[in-house]
Amino acid sequence: MSVTIKNEGEIELMREAGRILASVHQNLGREIKPGMSTLDVDRLGEEMIRSYGCEPSFKNYCGYPASICVSVNEEVVHGIPRADHILQEGDIVSLDAGVIYKGYHSDAARTVGVGEISREAQWLIERTRLSFFQGMKKAVAGNHLFDISGAIGDFAESFGYGVVRDLVGHGIGSNLHEEPEIPNFRIRWPHRGIKLRPGMTLAVEPMINMGSPEVLWLDDEWTVVTEDLSLSAHYENTILITDGKPEILSLTEDEKQAGFLELF
Repeated sequence: MSVTIKNEGEIELMREAGRILASVHQNLGREIKPGMSTLDVDRLGEEMIRSYGCEPSFKNYCGYPASICVSVNEEVVHGIPRADHILQEGDIVSLDAGVIYKGYHSDAARTVGVGEISREAQWLIERTRLSFFQGMKKAVAGNHLFDISGAIGDFAESFGYGVVRDLVGHGIGSNLHEEPEIPNFRIRWPHRGIKLRPGMTLAVEPMINMGSPEVLWLDDEWTVVTEDLSLSAHYENTILITDGKPEILSLTEDEKQAGFLELF
């Protein structure tokens, strides 16, 4: 397995990519409301990305036709935006986006409610985000990759949620997807994963279902849905392994002000 270690120049480019993507997520999340189509969401997100002089990482990536993966309710990831898919009050929608800044990628996802949502849906969204921060407690140089995985999965499963096993996080840098693959569930001993080193950049992305962890691919060959049609939430950030605490490159200003940096 070849995992790239970024130099300081590359890290600075990825910091800027992350800052831009965080701003896109913060602003796009505020625009989500009933009556929008998922295609409206994609067009708005792409416009925001390009307004920073960046390219959308996902547009035409392996044939994906849009800039934002817009996944609603039981759609786990990779929902294809459509003009006839209209967001309704009470829906939850996962927004997965990437930007390319001067040849380097950042990748992040947020799940947001459309109007008023159920308490159970809100808990799922918040606990999915908190599972990521449980993982960050283990994202320390000298630890092993699967320490992150175990912390995420143990936290989510403690609420009876299903942690998706067919999809994982990944390394990131000058390519959108690099080594290593990063599961969101505990890998049993003796498999510990690679040792974390400063300069590694990773996209860590819990995908958590309210019900079963099992998923299916729709006929469009992109959209992944929960097998039991339960709700699913997705939370992702690009992170940098350092000599101390991990640096979260795509955290929004709202999240910083809310104190999420104090959770790990």
